[in-house]
Amino acid sequence: MFSLTAQPQVTVPLSHLINVLHSMKTSVGSSSSATCTSRKHKEHASDSDLHCTEPMWNLRELGLSDLGAQQLNEVVNRVLPRLSPQEVSLSLSGQTAWRTSHLSTHSFFCNKHGFSYGAMPMPIISRQHPSPLQTVSADLQYWPVWVQSRGFKTLRSKTRRLQSAPERPLESEGFTPSFMRGFLTRDKGIEVESLDSLLKNKNIPDGQQDSFKRGFAEGFLKAQALTQRTQDSLRRTRLILLVLLLVGLYGISKTPFISGLDSAVDPVQMKNVTFEHVKGVEEAKNELQEVVEFLKNPQKFTALGGKLPKGVLLVGPPGTGKTLLARAVAGEADVPFYYASGSEFDEMFVGVGASRIRNLFREAKANAPCVIFIDELDSVGGKRIESPMHPYSRQTINQLLAEMDGFKPNEGVIIIGATNFPEALDNALIRPGRFDMQVTVPKPDVKGRTEILNWYLKKIKVDPAIEANIIARGTVGFSGADLENLVNQAALKAAVDGKDMVTMKELEFAKDKILMGPERRSAEIDKKNKLITAYHESGHAIVAYYTKDAMPINKATIMPRGPSLGHVSMLPENDRWSETRSQLLAQMDVSMGGRVAEEIIFGHEYITTGASSDFDSATKIAKMMVTRFGMCEKLGVMTYIDMTSQSPETQAAVEHEVRVLLKESYERAKALLKSHAKEHKNLADALLMYETLDAKEIQLVLEGKTLETR
Repeated sequence: MFSLTAQPQVTVPLSHLINVLHSMKTSVGSSSSATCTSRKHKEHASDSDLHCTEPMWNLRELGLSDLGAQQLNEVVNRVLPRLSPQEVSLSLSGQTAWRTSHLSTHSFFCNKHGFSYGAMPMPIISRQHPSPLQTVSADLQYWPVWVQSRGFKTLRSKTRRLQSAPERPLESEGFTPSFMRGFLTRDKGIEVESLDSLLKNKNIPDGQQDSFKRGFAEGFLKAQALTQRTQDSLRRTRLILLVLLLVGLYGISKTPFISGLDSAVDPVQMKNVTFEHVKGVEEAKNELQEVVEFLKNPQKFTALGGKLPKGVLLVGPPGTGKTLLARAVAGEADVPFYYASGSEFDEMFVGVGASRIRNLFREAKANAPCVIFIDELDSVGGKRIESPMHPYSRQTINQLLAEMDGFKPNEGVIIIGATNFPEALDNALIRPGRFDMQVTVPKPDVKGRTEILNWYLKKIKVDPAIEANIIARGTVGFSGADLENLVNQAALKAAVDGKDMVTMKELEFAKDKILMGPERRSAEIDKKNKLITAYHESGHAIVAYYTKDAMPINKATIMPRGPSLGHVSMLPENDRWSETRSQLLAQMDVSMGGRVAEEIIFGHEYITTGASSDFDSATKIAKMMVTRFGMCEKLGVMTYIDMTSQSPETQAAVEHEVRVLLKESYERAKALLKSHAKEHKNLADALLMYETLDAKEIQLVLEGKTLETR
């Protein structure tokens, strides 16, 4: 940066001054404003246009506002470079008065303006004749600006430059611009003030200086301790992050994305599980006994040239014991047991499911004879479909099909699959040659439920007087898992009540809780609603007790459970595989007993909505009798599955017959309750007093006997 002092106390960069003087030179004869705005005409497109892009400065900003026009013109002619008459003639003749210098000086400024730092100009210049600007610069006795040297800023060149650089006078603070002063002083370190000078500057009294020094020392020590704790915490944090990073990298290395294959599958020995632990599915055990014999003695089956089975498919509802049966097969044969769930083969990475299938079968073949059990087979062996969302979803099942079909004879590997959704399995998977046997595992009957209950009751402390067959009769449709849950709930109830053993009361409580939900003892029911509920439930009980072919009563209660305010439970003698017309009509009559009782006792105007579920069950039975069972004389032995496809006359006839059956059932229940009004009242009073009555207590009440005080 070059500065020229035009007036006292006015310092202007030289480049700005040159721009202003050029602009004033072009307009000094016409205007004293010294601007470069007259570009409208072509004759003014001279050298002044070349400088219009530079920042314009006016005379006031330069401190030259006091100069007159003649003095200003003289300054312009003296300072700005101009051509001599010989140079003008050369320019008009097509020749240039300027020459190109191929030599480089030690600074950019010297290359541009033709002179360098010092009082005398350098011999290397870009003009053939010195300009007035060079003359002015040569006459200056003091150069207040450092000139940048050319070169590259490397370590070697910097060292050489520092060694060879001459000592330059320090710049005067008065000649340095404010922004340059900030750059020059920003790297200077902050002077450290001593404690004594701080005490002196703060004007602290002599009596308080010791306290000040002591507090200063304590603060310093506390700050140092805090810094040390912070550093220790940072070190511990870095160590923890490093350990977590190493653990994460180790876990990632074990994933299929890195390794590609899973680690070896370890078999399980099922020595403690045999067919003795499986109850209620005798037919399924008998069929699987052949598989056990094959695993124990395969030569027995191949002596006649027959092929050994490859797979067994267990089909049945959830909780019926399919997994337990598979474990029992391996335990009976005393062979390794490989367990895998269908969902384990499904992964987000392509090809991982197929690799796991290959790994599983490779391990099984190496440890033959053995059992491979695949639970939830439908999740891995579902039907193959074209899906643009999952183009590689068929690789797993294709690999499973290939492995099952690629066995060599007498290889000794049995595959057992379990599913409760056999319709979803691929047809190629369940064909003969892969899953040769299909074993159905149904829900247990009353005999099977009794065996299951006895098996689980042996594991807890129970009353010897417990009759498992009574609980089994009242748990129609329960699976083995449901019965296990029932026994467990009874044991928990006995523990809550503080009893030493489980009795029939706890078992009945657990059964009702599973069937109808928990008791709602906190529900506040007024006396009127309790009275209506008592007569409603006693009406069901009276009709069931005095109706032929009706199911025996198990108990009646007005204790709210779930959505109902009370209920009467029935206890069939055994499982019904088919029902007669008389039995169906008896069920309809029992369902009508609740509404009939409300109408007889409280009148037609005070019947309630409590019989809605009773009407649903009665209407369903009547429709089935008319449309499915052929138990209507007018419509004959014909089924009407889809009523929408029938003619309007047929639909009207079906509806009429259903109404007739329901009306006849209602009238039979009303006649029965009117004939046993006394028993009806006694039973309702007993329910209001005791809330719950079992079968024996109901019988005593209906016979007119007095119940024992509880």
